[in-house]
Amino acid sequence: FGIHALLVLTVALSPVIATAQSENSVTAEDVYPPLWHLAPENLLDFPEEDNKIVINAWSYQERLGVYKSLLNASAKYFAAFGPQNSGNILWGLPLQHGWQFRTGRLADHSGVTSCGYENGELLCQSVRSWWSCMNYYLAIIPFLGAVEAGLFGQLPYEIEILPPEEQKGDFCYSVKDCWSSMPNLMDYWKAFFEVNNSSSFELDDALGLMWKAHTTSIAYALPKFQDRLKYLSDPEANFGEAWADAVDFIAATHFSTDSVTTNHFQAFLPQRMLVEGDVLPSISGFSPEQNRVLLSLRVLHKANKLTG
Repeated sequence: FGIHALLVLTVALSPVIATAQSENSVTAEDVYPPLWHLAPENLLDFPEEDNKIVINAWSYQERLGVYKSLLNASAKYFAAFGPQNSGNILWGLPLQHGWQFRTGRLADHSGVTSCGYENGELLCQSVRSWWSCMNYYLAIIPFLGAVEAGLFGQLPYEIEILPPEEQKGDFCYSVKDCWSSMPNLMDYWKAFFEVNNSSSFELDDALGLMWKAHTTSIAYALPKFQDRLKYLSDPEANFGEAWADAVDFIAATHFSTDSVTTNHFQAFLPQRMLVEGDVLPSISGFSPEQNRVLLSLRVLHKANKLTG
């Protein structure tokens, strides 16, 4: 069934991928995640307390700074693949996170706090947000894997990740802590950054290692955060699970997550959260392509569940 599912997804997304790949020479107008210019540039731009670099992973701006640090530290290894670091395949991570922020997916959808809302704490990322919790495993875990792989060289301070106010046991907060609780996942991210830490790697090899780590992060996080789905509308919860499912098939194609390709690809994702009453394939305000991609993701997810 896996090959058939991959074919279904490839057919559904082929116009998207073809558009993205045909335009990947366009780099003059790179689109950055929201507030990219305000994010910390490197690790020494984060606060330092008690001889530790302290990072608040529940601030959108600081989590974005983690991504920015990764991109800046790895830029020299991707210089051959596009000007101004546009060919760096790590762009997929912060651009996806920026899409989540822009569309309101990182906010507290339980209604308990104002975390993530314009009339409250806009830059707050809620631990009650399914998207925010899932993303932790595609931001902080890769980052700590990169630290262990030596991407940042010899750091003058230890790294400390601040915990959220609740559900602290769902996350780890240091290289040692994460290595103890999820050694296989840390190994995969470390392996990716060790290959990157060379000027002679093959791009397809790097993509293979990155997607292996990426899909393992999702597989590890999915069962942890099932309880967060209850805060979402049924259409949004179904879309989130279907999107997580589809990443396995996108990964199998070694889809390139450079800046331009990712930006074109994300134009076909929903630009707001789904609400009750959104019925595929004719969601009001969505383009035909967006409706088609969402429908294809749902069909793929249902088929996957039915076949186990």
